[in-house]
Amino acid sequence: MFESLFDDDRHVGIGASEAELRVLVERYEQLKSRAAAAQARVTAIWAAKRAAAEEVGGVPARRRGKGLAAEVALARHDAPVCGNTHLGVARALVHEMPHTLAALECGALSEYRATLIVRESACLSLEHRGQLDAELCADTSKLAGWGNKRVEAEAKRIAARLDAAAVVERSAKAEQDRCVTTRPAPNCMVYVTVLLPVAQGVGMFAALKQAADTTFDDRSRGQVMADTAYERVTGRQAAQPVSVSLNLVMADTTLAGDDTEPGWLDGYGPVPAGFACKLTGDAVADRDAKAMLRRLYRHPTSGQLVGMESRARTFPKGLAAFIGIRDRSCRTPYCNAPIRHHDHATPDRDGGKTSARNGLGLCEACNYAKEAPGWRVTTSERDGEHTAEFVTPTQARYYSIAPPPPGTPVSRRSIVEGRFSVDLVTFEPAA
Repeated sequence: MFESLFDDDRHVGIGASEAELRVLVERYEQLKSRAAAAQARVTAIWAAKRAAAEEVGGVPARRRGKGLAAEVALARHDAPVCGNTHLGVARALVHEMPHTLAALECGALSEYRATLIVRESACLSLEHRGQLDAELCADTSKLAGWGNKRVEAEAKRIAARLDAAAVVERSAKAEQDRCVTTRPAPNCMVYVTVLLPVAQGVGMFAALKQAADTTFDDRSRGQVMADTAYERVTGRQAAQPVSVSLNLVMADTTLAGDDTEPGWLDGYGPVPAGFACKLTGDAVADRDAKAMLRRLYRHPTSGQLVGMESRARTFPKGLAAFIGIRDRSCRTPYCNAPIRHHDHATPDRDGGKTSARNGLGLCEACNYAKEAPGWRVTTSERDGEHTAEFVTPTQARYYSIAPPPPGTPVSRRSIVEGRFSVDLVTFEPAA
């Protein structure tokens, strides 16, 4: 039992030798795996109880379990989009892969490596999945020293031998998932990820590599490949100001150079004041880019944006843009997905208004999850602070507060602006 290790974790290891500290680190890692196994068991039980209750309640089979994945993710303080993975892995481990579950429980596998095994066996029949489980994990001693790639490769190898046709069929279906995504990188950089079928992906990389092999200047290979990719996609030189549409939110005082508050770049996050001003200045100086200045008002105490209302059932373009700028990303707690839907917290059918207060920016998955029976979302505003409360069917409560925009409320107000401060600039160079 390792629970005693946490009796007073502030003092764990004080006075211990390095060897003893190493043992503690190993034991804590084993405890994490054991906790993951226990979490999988209770998740599977939760899913079974929910299914049984909904069957008794007359819920149609196709609608049973709707919203449960999002509940599981929230309970784990994870993005709701990850809920299906957590729920699917738990069901597979508990009901179909006892050896993998045992390997996780004893610490021979980490939770991530167990997830890799479940993922690679997902295309197999129940019988073949059981064979893969036994062959790979019945003897946990052979897993010692295996990293993520080794575990994944062995699972793929066994799956391909047991049912090559199923693996090929899954690969063919995977082409439908091709996409392009972005995520922030340090130092005002960004990762652009292109998910492609292997032939296309290798071909793209080879073309960029060839461009680097035939270019001779002061740039490194990586720089040439990155610049070439940008130029071929946008049709513009890498050194030219951006011409694609982007939303940059910054304080008017930052734009004027009166303070150093960071700006907010849609799709990236906070950017330094100097970088935000450079983006603005470069676009204004470029004759092919058009810049639009939009004035938005925020509450003088909380610093959050002031709302607008509409009588329309759907959110008008201006109000939808306002909500997108205010919320930045999906408002469901722990979700980092971009906003796809502008939704009524209290549905229109229940009398919910089409307003900034009742409006939420949500990703598609979270919007559908909150429509499941037993979910309730309400919003409130206090001193200009916009809060959304999410209540799940098990009566758990989670809160989401809209982030404040760049800059801080200032005391310098014009007579016209009075109780509001004009603090934001939206910069949208036209394509």
